[in-house]
This record gives sequence, structure tokens and C-alpha cells, in this order.
Amino acid sequence: MAHYLTELYTPKPAWLDLSDDRRQRFFDAIGAAMPALSALGVEALAFGKVDRTRLHSAPQAFFAVWRCPDDAALGALVSGIAQSGWHDYFETVNAGGEATDLTSHLAQLGEAV
Repeated sequence: MAHYLTELYTPKPAWLDLSDDRRQRFFDAIGAAMPALSALGVEALAFGKVDRTRLHSAPQAFFAVWRCPDDAALGALVSGIAQSGWHDYFETVNAGGEATDLTSHLAQLGEAV
């Protein structure tokens, strides 16, 4: 089964203090790293702003959703994000793991202690 990573993140003061030029250089470095992740089968599925008008909305400002073919690719994605310096600029919460179907997930919930 595929593995997924959902990131929720909010800019830190260090990001807010960066000039437009420094932000662009950071974005350029992230873009340069994407082909290596793509070669591992990592797919960026969605990015956006969190809609805080939704019931039980997350407090973070932004989200990203990624699909990976296996645990190794998920590990490479999480590691690559950390190595990029992302966490210096964004307070991030990650939720990642192997996907399952609804029946199996309900069984997981039933076994939760």
C-alpha cells in the first residue's frame, strides 16, 4: 500500500523576518530537490491554506499532502524536508504512514488502547 504524509505548518518569526529575496532562494532550493524525490516516486498531491471556518479545523495556517510508494520514500521525504531547513522557518506537525482501506482502519480504531 502507498504511504502518505500530511503536513500542517505555520510560519515562524524567522520566516516572517526573511526578505523576499531570501524567501525566493529558499523556494529555489526546495524546487531543486524535487526531482530526486520524484525519482523515488514521491508525489505532491495538494498544498493550500487551512480553511479555519471548517468544523474542528487545525490551528496551523497551511497544509501539504504527499503520496509515497513505500516507507523508504516516506522516510526520504521527511528527511529531505528537515534537511532543507524547513523547520527553521515553519512550525510543523506531520502525520504519515501506510494507507489502508476503511474496514481495516476501523479495525485499527477498534484495537486502540
